[in-house]
Amino acid sequence: MRTQLVIILSFVLLGFTYDTPNLDNSTLRGKPFNNITLELSMKPFKKADKAYIGQVATELFTQWSSLLRHTDTVSVMLWTSDGSEILDYTGKLNQPLEWAKYMGNPNTEHEVGSGPADLSLHQRALLYMDNPPAFTYGDLKYIIQSLKEAGKRITGKPIRIGATFDPGPEFAHSDFKYKKHPEILGGNAMGHKTMVSCYSTLNADNQAYAGFPKGIPANTPFGTFLGRQSQHFLTDLGYDYLWLSNGFGFGVEGWSSTGAIFDGKAFAAEKLANTRELIAGFWNLFRKECPAFQIQTRGTNLSTGADLARDGVDLKQIYSGHYNMLPPPNSPWAALDGDFGLEMVGYMSRMAELPDERYLFRYYTHDPWWVNSPWLDRYGQEPHDIYLPMAVARINAKGEIKLPTHLNFLTADNTYGEMPAQVPDEVTPHILKARYDSPTAPGPLVWVYPFEEYHTWAYKDGKRLPEIYYGDWLIRQAINNGFPLNTILSTNSFQNVVAAKPTYFNESVLVSIVPEANSSLEKSLIDFVQNGGKLLVYGPADHAGAAFMNLLNLQHTSALEGDFQVSSSINFDKLDKPYPDKITHRALFSGGGIATQVKNKADAGTKVLAKMTQGSHSRDVVWVREKPEWKGGKVAYVRGTNSSKFTGGKLLTPDDPEQLFTGPLLMRYVLNEFGLDYRIDKKNPSVKSPVLAISRSSNGFFFSGYCPNTTVTHRFKMPQGAPLLTGYETELTNGYSVYNLPKAWHKESRFFVEQPDGIVSCQEMTSGVQHMKRCIRLSGLKNATVRIYPDEGVTEQGLHVYANTGYPWGKKPQAAFKPGDKKYGNHYVVEHATGDLVVFW
Repeated sequence: MRTQLVIILSFVLLGFTYDTPNLDNSTLRGKPFNNITLELSMKPFKKADKAYIGQVATELFTQWSSLLRHTDTVSVMLWTSDGSEILDYTGKLNQPLEWAKYMGNPNTEHEVGSGPADLSLHQRALLYMDNPPAFTYGDLKYIIQSLKEAGKRITGKPIRIGATFDPGPEFAHSDFKYKKHPEILGGNAMGHKTMVSCYSTLNADNQAYAGFPKGIPANTPFGTFLGRQSQHFLTDLGYDYLWLSNGFGFGVEGWSSTGAIFDGKAFAAEKLANTRELIAGFWNLFRKECPAFQIQTRGTNLSTGADLARDGVDLKQIYSGHYNMLPPPNSPWAALDGDFGLEMVGYMSRMAELPDERYLFRYYTHDPWWVNSPWLDRYGQEPHDIYLPMAVARINAKGEIKLPTHLNFLTADNTYGEMPAQVPDEVTPHILKARYDSPTAPGPLVWVYPFEEYHTWAYKDGKRLPEIYYGDWLIRQAINNGFPLNTILSTNSFQNVVAAKPTYFNESVLVSIVPEANSSLEKSLIDFVQNGGKLLVYGPADHAGAAFMNLLNLQHTSALEGDFQVSSSINFDKLDKPYPDKITHRALFSGGGIATQVKNKADAGTKVLAKMTQGSHSRDVVWVREKPEWKGGKVAYVRGTNSSKFTGGKLLTPDDPEQLFTGPLLMRYVLNEFGLDYRIDKKNPSVKSPVLAISRSSNGFFFSGYCPNTTVTHRFKMPQGAPLLTGYETELTNGYSVYNLPKAWHKESRFFVEQPDGIVSCQEMTSGVQHMKRCIRLSGLKNATVRIYPDEGVTEQGLHVYANTGYPWGKKPQAAFKPGDKKYGNHYVVEHATGDLVVFW
């Protein structure tokens, strides 16, 4: 054995790998990634020395090796500069390389390292180290080759290297953008005209470039120039793909709630068609010059509907252009502003439809430019931005659950060029846990996203732009207030799935806009409800057809906006200082005025839950309806108010919750009508609400959450009872399970109890029984009904339940249990349970 160990160590020291057998055949339970990308700046390469470069490359892959074993391919995305290394490339490898050796913004009026001491890094830049190395394009080529060799040697996987292009001023000094060719600037994300517009044109330039050896002719489209330069640069240096950063290729304003179409005051629908042509022109011109290299994209910080209505971003056209591209991932902005609702809405809305089945999740570990390492500081080593977006799943047109195929880490190094092993050591277990627990079935809420409808409406009827803009903002605020939405499919996919698999959504509530009159979606939603389905409809109903209005028992009256009193029969959260009863509805930001009323007040199946009153005028804004002939089907309607406005800056500003009621709260409250009740206790309205995801994996329920304020108390009740979180105790109150939870949490629930009060514990145990995977003890039961959700594939014969006994379990006969009502899914029921239950399978 000692001799064998010496041989293995010798192989490692000589740079060879020892091919050990794969003893774990359950690789992520069949959920491996297609690709994992380690994003990296040039800063770790602190010496232009070949041996040192090799050491850095070896350390990079070694640090992440326990994660990289779960992927088919490994990529490294190099943040070499700001993209100007592509624009400036002359085709000569001995050309000096301007690289991102700074912290802060090197393209301000202050020279690097100069200016008053109180300037922020957004106002000037500093060198990241004394005397950083000087590199040439030839050195960069050697680094790329070294990364490929080290990666292949250590991981045994194919290694791909990506280049990056950023439209802004953040990462490196750029004479090309800000001195030679400022005519290409359009966006204002980091100051007036600081971001390159993808559909700009270049002035004449007599300097030689790799793709333009005789200079740039006047009026050369930027797409043509970037495409041709990219083709030379990527080919010559050995790259495999190109990443377009910070919204580039998706309009002009990647970060703002306004843009080319919406200025915060009005929507200029007449600009839509031309803007679409300009954006499509960029992609076509780029692809003409650079036809084969894969394109990966960062996208914007917003969502599909908001991007279309504010900046003319036609995602449908881009996706259908056959550009060999990956869709944008989740935005990293949640780490900066805590706006997880915006991150989740952006992420989900962009995956409702895809160019193919690939999409990616991106996690923010370090920032190599702005002196922060989100895992260590912004997140405080809490994994909420792992478990929440990784609880998301899309459903395709075949009814298949599709998970992200690609995983990116921004970045493996920090602002000082350090690669602290602590970060991959701490992050990797959470990533793997989230992947092991990732969805295998639709969640309790499924967003039927109007991807096709939004794009059709925008160009057919510009007056609907406020409605398109509003829908995603409403859902964003609802998620930020605890609405547990994390499964999505498009309206087209929904119609295919429900036609082929009518019972597929039996355990879910569908969440949808009001469909277009006489559309196929309208018919599918009506059939769904009338055949026992549960549906939550949101938004204006101005274009509803007679059949859908009849389903909702809805009629239109005159539209109102402004200040209202809101009244409701809904049981709100428990606050020491209650929510205000005043609400402001702004038609511009809420898809028009409020014009909805229940048509037949005498209808026995209709229950009005909330009204908004303005003087002598009242409008019904939340109600539910059910009929006996609907076989248990039920529909709820929330007109919705986007309780926010544009006050300048980047995002819409939410109303002060101490002064105005937050309208999107009603989206969560109405779920009680479907048996899904999530309430919180907090001090006052200004205490931020938790963000919650409930996903389904292997027949279990997985609760993932983020608590901006950990003083809140959580109360849960679902149709099958109060959920018990494995590993926790709960004090049951009025049939709710009550928990105080940490900043970030991810917990499984496989047991639900119907019991009015008492302290109940749910703890994992060792079964001591051959071939039993799980053993869980419940204690504190008092004449309870317990519903058990074992793993998928566990039969009645494979489930064992014992009451009030100890090991060895055969001392007493098993407790009686039976299959449960199928409307609650695949589970088993124990009735009249008192004391302890031990359940294993």
